[in-house]
Amino acid sequence: MKPSDPWITAWILATSGLWAAAGATEVPAHHHSAMAPVAKYTAEYAAPAVELVRDDGKSVWLPQELDDGRPVLLNFIFTSCSSVCPLASQTFAQFQRKLGAESKTVHLMSISIDPEEDTPARLAEYAKKFGANSHWQHYTGTLAASVAAQRAFDVYRGEKMSHTPVTLLRSAPGKPWLRIDGFVTPDELLHEYRNLLASK
Repeated sequence: MKPSDPWITAWILATSGLWAAAGATEVPAHHHSAMAPVAKYTAEYAAPAVELVRDDGKSVWLPQELDDGRPVLLNFIFTSCSSVCPLASQTFAQFQRKLGAESKTVHLMSISIDPEEDTPARLAEYAKKFGANSHWQHYTGTLAASVAAQRAFDVYRGEKMSHTPVTLLRSAPGKPWLRIDGFVTPDELLHEYRNLLASK
């Protein structure tokens, strides 16, 4: 089944097969509301002191994961999502591939907004599907911890089917975040990342 909305179809074609590569085959209703123009702006966020569980099963504190000294790219996903999340994850995957060896110096983080379903094992399987290397980690935890993280970064939309694509970039601990609302292509993401590093 192919997407019926011409705007969505055009975006999919423009992003060089991201849709097919992500394994998505149909467009649930919440995808349509997410197809808004990309908006970029700088924002300040304070990470809550919540404990999360990484896809390797290790319990970690969110502030420490964010502040390990590397540039950070952050998004929020859930593994049973069939539209927004596969596209966002495929964008991260292609961004990581485009960086090549440099990807070891960047911390990619994906936090589940459906932690009751997304166990560490399920996230590890999801990460493998998208070819995530050890520098792209996926996180789960309690529902309260996930909601606290979502609220802190202003991505909480009440329930998972209402979520929208948001990508957050930061060049170093203590620096402001670049927030990108809407879908961004891997090339655009790489461009924004390079600009962010250049302006450190």
